[in-house]
Amino acid sequence: MTRTPGFNTLAVHAGAKPDPATGARATPIYQTTSFVFDDADHAASLFGLKAFGNIYTRIMNPTQAVLEERMAALEGGTAALAVASGHAAQVIVFHNLMQPGDNFVAANKLYGGSINQFGHAFKNYGWEVRWADT
Repeated sequence: MTRTPGFNTLAVHAGAKPDPATGARATPIYQTTSFVFDDADHAASLFGLKAFGNIYTRIMNPTQAVLEERMAALEGGTAALAVASGHAAQVIVFHNLMQPGDNFVAANKLYGGSINQFGHAFKNYGWEVRWADT
């Protein structure tokens, strides 16, 4: 009988695999900025987005990959993306949904940084915010 992992099991184990070299169960925090490439062609394929793999920690790293897989499993999603801030998340979402000339509705009582991002910075992309009284 195969059991589907429950929420608590997913919260602890989703996305994690034991380290093949050490057998360690816990996911380490990789404190590196860069990764080794097999050769120049391998590096070129990674940077050219023709192959999947770690390039530079601010783009992706093994610790972040486990977090993203775990969040996707907990939410029942296909994948997840972890970013450093709410502003980064807002930019990523809007860049994927909006085109120049589009507008969106936002509450007029938000974090001040979001008000500035929506009302000023997003104008550079040709997006217009319409404020809703809340």
